[in-house]
Amino acid sequence: MRRVTNCLLILILAVGIAGCDSRTDRTDGGGVLLSVSDFDGLPLLAAVNGTLAAGGLIQIDSLTIQNIAKNPVGNTSDLMNVEIQSYEVKYSRADRGTRVPTPFVRGIFGVVPVDGTLDYDNLPVMSSDQFNQEPLSDLKFSNGGFDKETGESNIVMNFSVRFFGRTLSGDTVETAPIFFTIEFIP
Repeated sequence: MRRVTNCLLILILAVGIAGCDSRTDRTDGGGVLLSVSDFDGLPLLAAVNGTLAAGGLIQIDSLTIQNIAKNPVGNTSDLMNVEIQSYEVKYSRADRGTRVPTPFVRGIFGVVPVDGTLDYDNLPVMSSDQFNQEPLSDLKFSNGGFDKETGESNIVMNFSVRFFGRTLSGDTVETAPIFFTIEFIP
């Protein structure tokens, strides 16, 4: 019986120690904050049929990501530079509809130096994949040109964009999401 009790205590202790992860990369971010500091050139209105005919991309004309040291008076190093790895765009409805396309996720590369910025031009935030899914596919002329859920000839959609990266020292970091709204018509 004593042997079983000792084994159980050792097992509980091992689980407790394994559960204590001393790494701080989930909350620390390598001593830096990543922020979308500027974006311009958002379309306010997009015609589904015209956009598909032109290649099927919705883009942000320009976007700037800033890498800010958490301690502005502390020492910094190149290990605090952030390699951008990917970004994600999620959609929600700003009208009375509920259907949305699947998220748009893309790998991307760029290095944001500590206390510096990185600019992206013509950054896609929606592709023909999303246009060919409900509810936007409802607005195609071949599908009737109206949202089958709401009966409206337009769809107003919110976009949420977030970037993910890693410091050169290996700590994960991400931006807070940025938000904007686009109205889609046939």
